[in-house]
Amino acid sequence: MTGRVFTHCRAATLVEGERGYGLVEDAVVAVEDGRIAWVGPQAELPQAYAGFEQVDLGGALVTPALVDCHTHLVFGGDRAREFALRLEGASYEEIARAGGGIRSTVSATRAASDGDLLASALRRVDDLIADGVAVVEVKSGYGLSIEHELRMLRVARSIEAERPVRIVTSWLAAHALPPEYEGTADRYIDEVVIPGLEDAAAEGLVDAVDGFCEGIGFTPDQIRRVFDTARELDIRVKLHAEQLSDLKGAVLAAEYDALSVDHLEWLAPEDVPTLAEKGVVAVLLPGAFYALRETRLPPIDALREAGVAMALATDCNPGSSPLSSLRLAMNMGCTLFRLTAEEALAGATRNGAKALGLGAEYGTIEPGKRADLAVWDLSHPDYLSYWIGGRLLRGRITAGTYTHA
Repeated sequence: MTGRVFTHCRAATLVEGERGYGLVEDAVVAVEDGRIAWVGPQAELPQAYAGFEQVDLGGALVTPALVDCHTHLVFGGDRAREFALRLEGASYEEIARAGGGIRSTVSATRAASDGDLLASALRRVDDLIADGVAVVEVKSGYGLSIEHELRMLRVARSIEAERPVRIVTSWLAAHALPPEYEGTADRYIDEVVIPGLEDAAAEGLVDAVDGFCEGIGFTPDQIRRVFDTARELDIRVKLHAEQLSDLKGAVLAAEYDALSVDHLEWLAPEDVPTLAEKGVVAVLLPGAFYALRETRLPPIDALREAGVAMALATDCNPGSSPLSSLRLAMNMGCTLFRLTAEEALAGATRNGAKALGLGAEYGTIEPGKRADLAVWDLSHPDYLSYWIGGRLLRGRITAGTYTHA
């Protein structure tokens, strides 16, 4: 067995129920075999860890490594021109209906080689790693054929061999209709989404199943058919819900014990208790809210009062959220959605892990969890949501091994 103790730090444990980030002053984090064995004040360090190798962190702040629980970061091309069109007055829906939006990224993704897709994804992953992220969810959804959707997930999985991150994959073939299925959404579900999901599951490529339940996406009945297949395959679900309208997608997802429902600007406050009852995480995506210049806020007060866990993520994608900084998403969550700084950090750690079904492994500093931690050149965790941009990370602890940032 290998053991190491990290000393002279201030630890924000983020343990649920603890107040004030669960801060431990003059803390020691003891790690054994890559997992946290003990955390507490230096003066209370048990004798059992006294002989472990010591690593002095010089007064740094230590938090759980961050978790980006909603991204689309494997894609080809970009949509900078659409950004300019939106500035000129075109809406996201108008651009999508004119053949832009997701479809334009589909064309670029299908045309890109695996190597090109991986190289561009790694640039965005490097941005996230520099923000202290150790777990990244990656969705398919820009291939829109069985072949290309599977290819996206294979590229996503290959990131783990190139970078020190955990990759979690989601099957999002129900993202948009490709041109060859124009006007035949049910046929697309039958011929691509469902059989492709079965293939992805057989190949071990999918951790969760997602969909875009929206007027420019798929109806609740179509999503239900996809979720029925996911249930048969024993795969958890999540859903893009209530971003542009209220189709009751969140309620539908809760019926299937979803891990999360994401976006939620149009979520009706009366539907919030259903999420609380089912333990569904609300994933807030302020990057998309900001980039699309939306004005309708998610029902934060209702979510907070009902005790629904709120996660924050980048929604990193080329169209509606060209964002590869989870710290900036945290700042936006506070500034735009009025989260507290403590809620924002919990959203990017503990609740982000919950949204991926990884709450037993990541998201807090407590015994039994993986020793994946972020070490910051900061004195207080409020600073992580307060400061916009810049490099604040001093180093990373990955399975108990420290590396400088």
